[in-house]
Amino acid sequence: MYAVISPEEIKLPAGSVIRLPGTWQDYCQLRDSRGDSSIPRIKFRNSEILLMSPLPKHGREANILADIVKVLLDSQNRNYEAFTPITMDLPEERGIEPDYCFYIDNWQTAVGKDRIDWRNNPPPDLVIEIDVTSYTEVEDYLPYKVPEVWLFRKTGLQIHTLETGGYQQQLLSRYFPSLDLPKIVEGVFQMALEQGMGMAIREFRRTLMS
Repeated sequence: MYAVISPEEIKLPAGSVIRLPGTWQDYCQLRDSRGDSSIPRIKFRNSEILLMSPLPKHGREANILADIVKVLLDSQNRNYEAFTPITMDLPEERGIEPDYCFYIDNWQTAVGKDRIDWRNNPPPDLVIEIDVTSYTEVEDYLPYKVPEVWLFRKTGLQIHTLETGGYQQQLLSRYFPSLDLPKIVEGVFQMALEQGMGMAIREFRRTLMS
């Protein structure tokens, strides 16, 4: 399959990443040409447009990680708002589409909203990104001041928290400070590979509740 990129149509082979010079207007035109689809993923930064067509592995891993977060929040009786897909944009400057995002501390600011003003409303408390094709950089979320970014790569889960001057990789999450999340995620992913996502999440929930 050949790549086709035009204001009328975008087709990319699965797993491919394309980088193009472009303006904010070019980005908006390509983004809107997808219609109701969220594929390919499109990002804009520093006068560059990045397009990525995810593999099935990408979506599977994003859903498992998001389900882990939901189970953890439910086990602690904490409310939240979650979004996917969603476009976070700062007009004329940045545009990005996280795999999953959660409002946890600030869940009330997102309840019932159809649109979010990224300049004036609080950002998501937690963003999840799956990096299969080297498309993702944690620093992409710095302009939005997202407090915590989870980046999942072949080596496992990385937790990055916003500190003065940028993101710092940490061993613990500010939202689940008593848990060894990389170890938990590794165990759930291993069970999902062997017995399926549904079984892995149900067993994880059972373990937390026991």
